[in-house]
Amino acid sequence: MSTVMSWEAWASADAVALAAKVKSGEVTAAELAHQAADAVARVNPTTGAVVELFDDAIHAPATDGTRLDGPFAGVPFLMKDLGPGVKGRLQEQGSKFLRGNRPAADAFLTQQIRHAGLNIIGRSATPEFGVCGSAENPDIYVTRNPWNPEYTTFGSSAGASASVAAGVLPLAHATDGGGSIRIPAGSHGLIGLKSSRGVFSIAPALSDISGYVSTQGCVSRSVRDSALFVDSCRGGAPGEFMPYWQSAEPCSELIKRDPPPLRIAISHEWGDYRADPHFVRELERAAGLLAELGHQVEWQVPDIDFEAAFAAQTSCYIGNFAQFIARLLEKKGLDAPPEDLVEPINIKIWQKGIDMSYSERWKMQDVFNTTARRLGNFYQQWDIILTPTFAKPTPLLGDKRYLTTSDNPDVLDWFYGLWDIFAYTPLASVTGTPGISLPLGHQQSGIPLGIHAQTRQGNDAQLLQLAAQLERALGGRFGVGHQPMVHVTG
Repeated sequence: MSTVMSWEAWASADAVALAAKVKSGEVTAAELAHQAADAVARVNPTTGAVVELFDDAIHAPATDGTRLDGPFAGVPFLMKDLGPGVKGRLQEQGSKFLRGNRPAADAFLTQQIRHAGLNIIGRSATPEFGVCGSAENPDIYVTRNPWNPEYTTFGSSAGASASVAAGVLPLAHATDGGGSIRIPAGSHGLIGLKSSRGVFSIAPALSDISGYVSTQGCVSRSVRDSALFVDSCRGGAPGEFMPYWQSAEPCSELIKRDPPPLRIAISHEWGDYRADPHFVRELERAAGLLAELGHQVEWQVPDIDFEAAFAAQTSCYIGNFAQFIARLLEKKGLDAPPEDLVEPINIKIWQKGIDMSYSERWKMQDVFNTTARRLGNFYQQWDIILTPTFAKPTPLLGDKRYLTTSDNPDVLDWFYGLWDIFAYTPLASVTGTPGISLPLGHQQSGIPLGIHAQTRQGNDAQLLQLAAQLERALGGRFGVGHQPMVHVTG
C-alpha cells in the first residue's frame, strides 16, 4: 500500500490541516482518500468500526457532487450508518431487518456535507437503529474501543468514534438523541458536540420539532474541525417548522479568542444518579483548570425534577421508536418485527410504545416544557453546567445490560439501567440545548473520560470557544502524550 504522508504526520493532522495541504497543491483529495482507506485496512480488523468503503468516492472524490473547492477541500469522511441518507448507498442502521436498504436521494445534511467539501468514503458502525450503548451484535458486527479492544466503544456513534480515535481520519459524522455523540466521544478521547435544536437539519424525514431529541454533528480531534463543521453544514432545509440559529460570528473565528469569565456550575448528583468516585476526582481536576483560566466555578445542581425528566425522555424514545418501526413494518407488509431480524429489546420497545395514547404523549411534552423552562431559569445565573460525560466506568465487551440483545424482560428497567450510566447527557436532548464532551480525564482502566459542558439554547459557539481555550491551555492539542492501543501508527 502506498501513502502520501507518514502515519505519524497523518494522525497528527486535523481536517483543517489536511484541507490546507490540498489547497496548496501538496496533496490531492484522492491521495487523502486512498490513505484513509489504507488506514481502515490497518486498524479495522481489530476495531470493526467501518462497515463499508465506497471505492468510487475514494478514486474520484468529486463523486456525487462533493465540492472540492469547499472549506474541507475533499478531506475523507465517514457517515454513520443511520441518520441522513446518502443517495444510492447502503444504509442498514446496524440491523439485519434493513439489509439492502438504499436511500433514493441525499438528505439535506448530506448535501451540506458535500458542499462543505467532505468526501464521504464510507459508513461507520452503529448499534441496531442507534438505540443502545454499544455496537455489539456478533451476528452483524462487534466494534471495539481502540484504547483497549477488550472494552466497549459505547454508542451509538460507535464506529465514528473508534475510527477517529484510531487515526483513520480526523473527523466523522455522528448523531445524538440522548448522548450518542458525546458518550462515545468521551470514552475515546475526542471532542463531541451535540448541537442545539435548530442548528443541523434532519430533513426531509423529520423536523427538529417532530424529532424532539435527535440531532446531528461530528466527532473530531480538534476544536477547529468541529467549529468548521458547524459553520459549513448548519442551516435549515426548505419547509422547516422553526427558524434555525445563526451565530453572529463564524465559530471558526470566535474560537480564536478566549471567552469572557464564565459562571460554571459543577455537579454529579442528579436525582438518584451519582458518578463513580474516581470520576468525581477527574471532574474536580477539570474544574480546577477552569478556575485557573479565570472562570467562576462552584458546586451547584440545576433545579430540575430529574425523575420526571428521565421518565419523559424514556417515553419519548419508546413512542418515537415504536412509530419508526411501525413505518418499516408497513413498507414491508408485516404486522410485527421478525424475531430473527430485530433485536429483543427493540421488539419490546415497539410492543411498549405502539399504542401510546395522545394523553401520554401530551404529558411527555409537558415535562419537556417544564424541564426546559427550569433549566432556562438556571442559565440566567450560570453559563455552563459541568459534569462527567457519563457516570460509571466503560464496560468490557459482552456486558449485555446496555445492549438491545439483552434478555431483560422489562424494557423500562432496561432503560433505567442506561440512565444509571448515562445520567448527564439526556438533559440537553430533552431541552434541545447544546452539550459538548471534552477529553479532559481518564478512567482507572486507562480508557478516556470525557468531561461534559452544557449551556443554554443557541449558545453552541461559546461551548466551542471554551473548548478552544482549554485546548490552548493544554498545549494546543487535547490528549498530548496519550495514544490508543490500536492506532494507525502502531
